[in-house]
Amino acid sequence: MEAHDDDLRHFEAHGAPALPEAEEQGYVEWDGARIWYSAYGAGPAVILLHGGLGHSGNWGHQVPSLVETGRRVVLIDSRGHGRSTRDSRPYSYELMASDVLAVMDRVQLDKAAVAGWSDGACTGLVLARQVPARIAGVFFFACNMDPSGTKEFESTAVIDRCFRRHAKDYAELSSTPDAFDDFVAAVGEMMSTQPNYSASDLAEIRVPVAIAQGEHDEFIKGEHAEYLARSIPRAELLRLSDVSHFAPLQRPELFNGAMHRFLDQVLPVGE
Repeated sequence: MEAHDDDLRHFEAHGAPALPEAEEQGYVEWDGARIWYSAYGAGPAVILLHGGLGHSGNWGHQVPSLVETGRRVVLIDSRGHGRSTRDSRPYSYELMASDVLAVMDRVQLDKAAVAGWSDGACTGLVLARQVPARIAGVFFFACNMDPSGTKEFESTAVIDRCFRRHAKDYAELSSTPDAFDDFVAAVGEMMSTQPNYSASDLAEIRVPVAIAQGEHDEFIKGEHAEYLARSIPRAELLRLSDVSHFAPLQRPELFNGAMHRFLDQVLPVGE
């Protein structure tokens, strides 16, 4: 039986499971930043993009599952997150999308699927719109594509536990370990104003997209997920029961199953 961490007590205390040994990892010097990446396995590639304030280690439940099924997995610490650095410019999803392309070039990936969580999902859809030839599909979990899609913030014990874990990880991984408060403020400014895609912008996305929404998401309106699925051609809506914004940590088998089914459709193993 799958172990659940619905209240994130285990995540707060221990973090996600440790990542396996990488076959390749390092930094890409790109546009004012050093972007950390790591790669695992072989086969059709999927890039996992973590959420805001987090880092790639939060995918610890997902990487082994993907590698075991015959996929190459690429992780990227978003600009200013985890081990990656940033310059003085404000955060933007477009800038982080360019970082992903720089990593794809470094690891010689002409095309990959993207699975994005929260801010990582936004970055994935930006890539899908800007460079569709390089994106096989986007598994878009738990994010908005315009400011109207977010709920009014209400702190909960689960959110607080996640935030405390993020603060601890930032202090351990970042090159600016004492700057967590400034980091949170800068990422929060981006989240409050970006992305701001119109319905016509969404209609330009031509790659396959799955809009996955947790039943109890603390941040994203359910009706916004429905709107995205209607507005993006070829998109499907996936509802994940009994989980919230933190489904990859809370019930990884549920999340992984939905992700695998999508990836098998857009970039099957063996092709």
